[in-house]
Amino acid sequence: MSAAKTPIPFLGEALVFPPAGAAGKDGLVAIGGDLEPERLLLAYRSGIFPWFSDDSLILWWSPDPRMVLFPNELRVSRSMRQLRSRKVFRVTKNQCFSRVIAACSQIPRKGEQGTWITPEMQAAYIRLHELGHAVSYEVWQGDELVGGLYGVDLGDVFCGESMFSRVSNASKAGFIHMVRELAAREYRLVDCQVYTSHLESLGAREIPRERFLALLQGEDQVKIDK
Repeated sequence: MSAAKTPIPFLGEALVFPPAGAAGKDGLVAIGGDLEPERLLLAYRSGIFPWFSDDSLILWWSPDPRMVLFPNELRVSRSMRQLRSRKVFRVTKNQCFSRVIAACSQIPRKGEQGTWITPEMQAAYIRLHELGHAVSYEVWQGDELVGGLYGVDLGDVFCGESMFSRVSNASKAGFIHMVRELAAREYRLVDCQVYTSHLESLGAREIPRERFLALLQGEDQVKIDK
């Protein structure tokens, strides 16, 4: 007889999360709670992030393995180096956060219907931005916003949330600009959350959740194998 499945904790008003490392293989940590700034920041500092659809309760995740990018492992293709040298795009920071997150919510995703960047999520991250914790990078061609990305800044770890492109390579240009900026400021890690081939092409890779959580807490001596 198989062991009974452990119930997923339901969050109440208390500002607390179960340990991220105790999540099952699917990565679901908890259900419920709210998207207030204090809870969101506690989640990210604990290696947890919200991801849910418009018709569900709030779901909190910490997947295993975790997709991350170490800034010194950024991979820039020859074509992207040429694109940057020709200055096809102009990248800015925190110029129009609400437009970036709205654009991310509107981009069709392969295999997905609707969006997880619900109006509730947008309002919560705009509030985080107003408090100085959420950041956007905007990619322009002339005066047209053609790409961008946003995430949560923990001081020496950047937690990427979503990106969009309206023209080819726009989101890559924004991502490369961001990672180079973070590397110059000696950020240790970019949390990319889950695997995509797009992120892998830029140098991101999967590591075990246990190692990610240790790195998040500043335990840099933890060995990360290639």
